[in-house]
Amino acid sequence: MTDTMIAARQHVTGGPLHLDEVPMPRARNGDVVVAVKACNIVPNLKNVLSADWPRLVPNLPLPKLPAIFGLDAVGVVSEVGEHVFAVRPGDRVYVNPARGCGSCRFCRAGQPLNCESFVYQGYFGRGPLSQKVFEQYPHGGLAQYTMALATALTKLPDNISFEAASRFGYLGAGYGALRKTGLRPSSSVLINGVTGTLGVGTVLLALAMGVAKILGVARDKDLLSRVKALAPARIETFSATPGESVRDWAMSVTDHEGVDGVVDALPPGAPASAQLDGIKSLRMGGTWVDVGGVSDDLVIPPYYMKSRNLTLTAGRSSTPDDGRDMAEMARVGTLDLSHFEHRRYPLAKVNEAIAALKDGDGGFTNFVVVP
Repeated sequence: MTDTMIAARQHVTGGPLHLDEVPMPRARNGDVVVAVKACNIVPNLKNVLSADWPRLVPNLPLPKLPAIFGLDAVGVVSEVGEHVFAVRPGDRVYVNPARGCGSCRFCRAGQPLNCESFVYQGYFGRGPLSQKVFEQYPHGGLAQYTMALATALTKLPDNISFEAASRFGYLGAGYGALRKTGLRPSSSVLINGVTGTLGVGTVLLALAMGVAKILGVARDKDLLSRVKALAPARIETFSATPGESVRDWAMSVTDHEGVDGVVDALPPGAPASAQLDGIKSLRMGGTWVDVGGVSDDLVIPPYYMKSRNLTLTAGRSSTPDDGRDMAEMARVGTLDLSHFEHRRYPLAKVNEAIAALKDGDGGFTNFVVVP
């Protein structure tokens, strides 16, 4: 290994990423170094890098600049720390970006997503102590190499491409939400915002998990047709146009019972009223899970929740165990990742990749930087 590498770093809030020569990371005791082969350009990255982010979401701190961003890196292990035994150089891996402090009661219990210092490596944090974790793991995926905890890795079978595996972060959010609904093969689920990055991935996982009836709600009729074509016998779609009731449609295709679960994958800017439409589509005793980006206040009469015996909850991210499940589903063929259309960009064109996010074909397009 050389002493330096090339990384894309932001130097000024709201400014472009610059290619810099920086020191090569070295594996510490429980860490590994991964040669990055693909890094997903997630839809929200353009917001995180904007000048407005610190003002709009001051409770979600960024790493100190200059910083290497990039979520959901995938690659090949090049170096392991002294206390790493189950991971070896040459392993193909997905790097889960969730990092906790490692010592609080949640981290000790294997729940880093609840850590007050939690960060997404190469992205943003969720607490006042997040900067300390950023300092320990400063390498996002938009670089030739990254360093991470060995326990954060998901080993990949040979039939999963690096590009497809770079979607594991968003796929994992959908998978975690589906698990929270407690769905069974005979169940039904409504996915709100079904044509986006979260939505399309959640459909693929619902199919892989054997969910019998999948209802998809969005606006773009062409993209809804593509979603329907994934499994016409199991998927129904609805274009959410003003004045039409999502609840009435959902009831009409579930024998007037409602759906067993709702996964809300609506993007930032969507109104809370659209979330409420999904909640009202639930059957008695159903479960709603929010993994999307709606920021408006959601007002739900408590008596309605109680009278319908509903469970309303949210999901944050995926775990390495979720990644292992998804990798195994993809290995045996129940999770079909071939529907993604990869748009590959070299590291030198990372700013072009971020600018191109608006031109994708919904959640079917996968923007990937390949260092």
